[in-house]
Amino acid sequence: MTLVVVPVRYPLSEHSRATLERAIEVAAEHDADLTILHVNLYQHDRRVTRTQLKKAVEREFGRPERARYVVRDGFLVEETILDEVAEEGADYVVIGRKQASRWRRMVRRLVDDPDVEQFLRSKLDCQVITASP
Repeated sequence: MTLVVVPVRYPLSEHSRATLERAIEVAAEHDADLTILHVNLYQHDRRVTRTQLKKAVEREFGRPERARYVVRDGFLVEETILDEVAEEGADYVVIGRKQASRWRRMVRRLVDDPDVEQFLRSKLDCQVITASP
């Protein structure tokens, strides 16, 4: 089964809504399951629940088909997203333009070439799609 993973912020920002909209389109185009992911950062006091995430998404988009809601805890958003993508064996990851910039900075620290899409493809064997509002 094909899987699309989309990391989003809570509450849903304009960028998160645009990214989620694109991920729903990609999932429909590929007849794929959709994992909607939020990362609670350990260093912040606010804890988002899976139920809160689901309600926020459904308020904006209705009930996306074959959607799964995941909330993970982590120190670094990008690393936690990578872990989820690898663990789930995602075929597609849809990230926002802002997220792509943060991933580039992270990748630049790890390797000389800041091509985040190429890095993710080589490490995770998935396609990265960047959405913009």
